[in-house]
Amino acid sequence: MQLLRVLLADDHEFIRRGIRSMIEENGEWQVVGEAANGREAVELARTTEPDIVVLDISMPELNGLEAARVIAQSSPQARILILSMHDSEQLVRDVLASGARGYILKSDAARHLLTALRTLAAGKPFFSPNISEFLLDGYLRRGQTPPEIPSRRGPLSGRETEILQLLAEGKGNKEIASTLNISVRTVETHRTNIMSKLHLHSVAELVRYAMRNQITS
Repeated sequence: MQLLRVLLADDHEFIRRGIRSMIEENGEWQVVGEAANGREAVELARTTEPDIVVLDISMPELNGLEAARVIAQSSPQARILILSMHDSEQLVRDVLASGARGYILKSDAARHLLTALRTLAAGKPFFSPNISEFLLDGYLRRGQTPPEIPSRRGPLSGRETEILQLLAEGKGNKEIASTLNISVRTVETHRTNIMSKLHLHSVAELVRYAMRNQITS
């Protein structure tokens, strides 16, 4: 029997260790890689070709939702499960919009993680039991985020959201350019556009926006 291939991404090593232990004790799956941030997760998804990617929603450099969006495009064979400490209608919509089809609370992981993996492996979505069925059904029928609750990205593009997170984490323009393999001038242009789109006037305001919208922790 071919083992299900799982990639783990969480910036806390002890959480990765616990999840890995749960998965490998089952005997049906194997962990093919571990990532400590979203950018590592994207690269490992390309190289290890996992069946399922388990992503913490709050990670440095690239948060789980932005990583999910990239992985859903670059590694479409991978089914994505988001882990979060928080539960809200907005997060459910953002998770679905990212391309992920699983979302469980970390407090539920001990009880539901293995069931979530089995369900995703069967090609079906899985969400923590306390998430409203009405919300999920309504979203899947529409196929898009309802306009009355905007995405936490706001008006930003995916690349602008990446740069916003890196700026909020204290990275300078040169460091961001090196991380994203783009020019410093391009970073500066994105930075100007971000501040203009969000009507922000200082780095402190930018950091507060990123934290308020859970783009960074």
